[in-house]
Amino acid sequence: QVQLVESGGGLVQAGGSLRLSCAVSGTSLWNNVAGWYRQAPGNQRELVASITPGGRIDYADSVKGRFTISRDNAKNTVYLQMNSLKPEDTAVYYCNLKSTWSLRDSWGQGTQVTVSS
Repeated sequence: QVQLVESGGGLVQAGGSLRLSCAVSGTSLWNNVAGWYRQAPGNQRELVASITPGGRIDYADSVKGRFTISRDNAKNTVYLQMNSLKPEDTAVYYCNLKSTWSLRDSWGQGTQVTVSS
């Protein structure tokens, strides 16, 4: 059974930084596209960043130059470094894994990020 456990969320002032972690069990990052999504109240869930097993990285335009996605295959963990945070980054952030060889699509429980102005 695939499990994703996020951590690292919290309250930070605008301009500050946070680092989110997603600990993965039950599968290997080598077999998945890993992504971070976020959902603010009243909004749809949106993709923030993703990284493929081959290392291709994509970012939402709104976070380019501020956020960095990375992974540690040995620790089976995905990270999202968030710098220069803005109040509009406030949301619940979710870790996601999409299998590269099946239809499995797994989600973490989410972690709240709140950026005060």
